[in-house]
Amino acid sequence: MKPKFIRQNVSQSFCIRKMVLMKSIFFVSTVLLVLLSTACSQETIPVDQAPNLTPKFDSQLDSILKRKKLICGIDGDLPGISFKEQDRYTGLDIDICRAIAAALFDDPNVVEYTELDSTRRFAALTQNQIDVLSRNTTWTLQRDGAVGMAFAPTTFYDGQAVMVRKDAGITTWADLANKSICVEVGTTTEHNLRDKMRELNAPHNNPVELSSTEDTYELYEAGRCNGLTSDRSQLISLKSRLENPEEHIILDEQISKEPLGPAVADGDSQWFDIVQWVIFALIQAEELGITQANLEQWENSENPAIRRFLGKEGELGAGLGISNDFAKRVIKHVGNYGEIYDRNLGAKSQFQEPRGLNALWKDGGLLYSPPFR
Repeated sequence: MKPKFIRQNVSQSFCIRKMVLMKSIFFVSTVLLVLLSTACSQETIPVDQAPNLTPKFDSQLDSILKRKKLICGIDGDLPGISFKEQDRYTGLDIDICRAIAAALFDDPNVVEYTELDSTRRFAALTQNQIDVLSRNTTWTLQRDGAVGMAFAPTTFYDGQAVMVRKDAGITTWADLANKSICVEVGTTTEHNLRDKMRELNAPHNNPVELSSTEDTYELYEAGRCNGLTSDRSQLISLKSRLENPEEHIILDEQISKEPLGPAVADGDSQWFDIVQWVIFALIQAEELGITQANLEQWENSENPAIRRFLGKEGELGAGLGISNDFAKRVIKHVGNYGEIYDRNLGAKSQFQEPRGLNALWKDGGLLYSPPFR
């Protein structure tokens, strides 16, 4: 047994070592806390000042405003719809492009037109080679879904018909069984033709498939086809270019619905909204009775609905990312929908085509705009 004084010394020594160890741990912990505190105070950045490490991609609107022009995909071979003469494009589809440019730049002429055949038009849009496709293109489920397009409001309600020579003895679609028919490939027209002939139990007709409007027109005029099928508006346009248009007729029967209008690529809701509300502005202006000629008078209106529409009050344009007076710009430079229709296809054109379904809803047509509010 150890003496008492020895046991006490051992106990005291153990306590001293324990205290030293605890003080060492405390000291090291304090140093670490100070170092961490210093590091944090030097490196921590407030959330609202932290750099955004996510890459920023320009929206379609940003790209257009930076280049200071709109790129519009068109046909280019259809008088009244999309046609170039004397280095100037005219037609209903062209005026849609001009209206969009007017809304963005207050100038309808800052448009670069890209002529596209039916086989290239969708790729040009989805691959961002053009900003908008305004090329007598039918709105379908597949194009809206699988192809990756977003269709703005319809600007022309049409249907597929067929043009033949008067002396050919062809008066119905059934008479075209086993006849050669010119058709543009890659279109709803091509598919509708096959469906129609199958319905008539005449699957052995001979479609002559071509990649452009110009090719189908030239081949038909050369007598290589017994008939030429397309949207009725397109046939009316092409007939006007024939050497002897009076020798040709367009059969009354239409075999499809063809809602035609501009389209943009999927994925940019702001750009889609801008294009669709420019179209709605054309329709709403006609409904309100606002034209290029009387626009100045309407600007003095105290009617709140008119003032909102023309950008005199409210922030409707700002909500789209463009000028509040975008509708006024469109009317000033291009006119309302009725004016566009009349000068290109209607009463003031060579075609004298009745409005029909392309009249306003209140006049028995299908054109209708949501409220501007």
